[in-house]
Amino acid sequence: MFRCGSVERVRRTDPRLQVIAGAAFISASAIFVGLSGVSAATAAFFRCALAVPLLVPLVRWERRRAGPGRGGAAHVAAGLLLGADLVLWGAAIEGVGAGIATVLVNVQVVVVPLLALAAFRERPSRAFAAALPVMLAGVALAAGLADQGPRAADPVRGALYGVGAGVAYGGYLFLTRVAGRHEPHRARPVLLATLGAGAASVAVGAPWHGVDLAPGWAAFGWLAALAVTGQVCGWLLINAGLPRLRAEVGGALLLLQPVLAVLLGAAVLAERPAPAQLAGCALVVAAVRLAGRREPPPPQDAVPAVPAGTERAAAARPAR
Repeated sequence: MFRCGSVERVRRTDPRLQVIAGAAFISASAIFVGLSGVSAATAAFFRCALAVPLLVPLVRWERRRAGPGRGGAAHVAAGLLLGADLVLWGAAIEGVGAGIATVLVNVQVVVVPLLALAAFRERPSRAFAAALPVMLAGVALAAGLADQGPRAADPVRGALYGVGAGVAYGGYLFLTRVAGRHEPHRARPVLLATLGAGAASVAVGAPWHGVDLAPGWAAFGWLAALAVTGQVCGWLLINAGLPRLRAEVGGALLLLQPVLAVLLGAAVLAERPAPAQLAGCALVVAAVRLAGRREPPPPQDAVPAVPAGTERAAAARPAR
């Protein structure tokens, strides 16, 4: 059971470590979906449905200690985008293969900073701009794009699905980050987003691919593991850290997912990554480290005067 000091300890934890730990949990999702043998829509539905009973007690516990939450509509809207992302990504894998689909869905690393720039004039750092091409190249190599070859079944439609998944994922991360700034809870946003994602997976996926409500006990076990790791543990950690990071830093840290998936596949499934994949993993790690660097402050004589009344707004900005 949680103790009263748990929330304060979570808030004191480095948000970058929380996002990295969450990405590690989510990186196992593709493995569990593959082992279950079900469609993308079925996996999306069960990862949400099985996560709800685990999240409800946490939400009740938070409500007793922190009172009611805020921003319910934003969290549900974010969940709808997450559900669309899960279904579209599965369709992209069928159309262009897992490697290209993984690269396309990670356009979120561009979408999130662009949304932050448009909504709040939050400019990405120069370090992020320098690291972005290296990050995308590293993701392409880590996903096995160099060894995939021309095996796409439906390249045009699959590419559109992949980009759509990346845009939906970026929208989900953006709304989660914005709504989480003033949210005293951590489990409630995940629960609301999970309900929204489950509804979207049924609304979008059921007419498209169908949702199998009786996938069998073996598949059910893998889907339960997916719910615990990919939906509960992963997103609780990410939701705790993401609102306290700059937009581009949070998106860059989540690029570690494909890297961790490659390493997890080697450790758990005895897969042998190609040399190009390992090189891509190294590139992503190095580029993410560069993107997350703090920029040195400008010289004292170059700091412009702060207009009156803006000190509070500046202090409310999330840490990098």
